[in-house]
Amino acid sequence: MPRKDIIRIKNASFYAYHGVATDEQNLGGKFEVDVEIQGDFSASFDSDELNQTVNYELIYSFIKNAVTKKKHYLLESLAAEIARGLLNEFKTIDLVKSIVRKPHPPVKGVVDYVEVEITEQR
Repeated sequence: MPRKDIIRIKNASFYAYHGVATDEQNLGGKFEVDVEIQGDFSASFDSDELNQTVNYELIYSFIKNAVTKKKHYLLESLAAEIARGLLNEFKTIDLVKSIVRKPHPPVKGVVDYVEVEITEQR
């Protein structure tokens, strides 16, 4: 049975320009991202070497670029881009769960946030 070691990054926050409404695309807003990465990272247990696992500084950098470089109308599209991109970029990753939150979305009511969760695997 394959190992399911997990690395999580929680609540990475960015200012970006995603949304369907013109104001969202022009004025921007805060977006929060969580990722859960699964794979076999056991080679790093005894070696204690960064090159034997997933470098989460590189993961963070990838997420930051995905969130800030391109506008998305939908959170679903952004979350899928993050999950699929991480799988393509990091071959030791077997599964990625990508969660994107938009605090205080423009809806006709009081909502703390809207959140989308996408899971992709090899």
